[in-house]
Amino acid sequence: MTLRPADENTGIVFVRSDLQNAIVRARPSGVSDTTLSTTLSENGVQVATVEHLLSALWGLGIDNLIVELNSEEVPIMDGSAAPFVDMIRSVGMKSQKAPRAFVRIKREIRVTQGEALALLKPFPGFKASYTFVADHPVYDRYPKEAEFDFARVSYVDEVSRARSFGLIRDLNQARAINRCLGSSLENAVGIDDVKVINEEGLRYDDEFVKHKVLDAIGDLYLLGQPMLGEFHGYMSGHTLNNKLAQALLRCEDAWDVVSFENDAEMPGEPVLIPSTV
Repeated sequence: MTLRPADENTGIVFVRSDLQNAIVRARPSGVSDTTLSTTLSENGVQVATVEHLLSALWGLGIDNLIVELNSEEVPIMDGSAAPFVDMIRSVGMKSQKAPRAFVRIKREIRVTQGEALALLKPFPGFKASYTFVADHPVYDRYPKEAEFDFARVSYVDEVSRARSFGLIRDLNQARAINRCLGSSLENAVGIDDVKVINEEGLRYDDEFVKHKVLDAIGDLYLLGQPMLGEFHGYMSGHTLNNKLAQALLRCEDAWDVVSFENDAEMPGEPVLIPSTV
């Protein structure tokens, strides 16, 4: 994978160099599969597992980027967004002249699927909360709820390092549908019937629920701009996150696009005003 600068108003664009530079744009309507990860498709070309990279780009305030891949899947790295954050910061980012555009939530939008719920509502800044529901003795030992007001909490420090996780007993089932084929303790938190089996343990006491927030941020960044609003998920995953983004776009009275001339005008949002590449 190679990340390349892009012009103002380009957005996030994936380019499959192994398929004669086929383009797949990051947008909610392009989501074609949400089984254990988020896959984008355009004109028959797929890019899989985009959510961790997109979450990192949101956390760093990157609006315009060309993501060149020579295969179908974004590298899983260590199962979190942290390696992307670290590599991008090591080369730096460049401010652009166009002011950042924000999707501002004007009224509540919610979607449900069984007991699961995902919603967006107005908030002066960006806040994300999640309730993780799982009946398992290991999960029961750790926090299942988290809330972050990102004007006060650092995404890089508090969320980006949270890894994918799963029960070892579910791995064969996932592989039977061609998912998690490369999963290992190098890129996920493995859980058996009684414990976390990674030698180093968890990175955060609430790593499980934090990873759900990380995923939701990446899925919502498919909207193309950072958000001024509040997200809450209850048992939600990639499928419901995408349904929420698409429901928002259908309800044109529920949102608008705003920008600000300087930091003082921007309510609670900690990212830089200029677009970055």
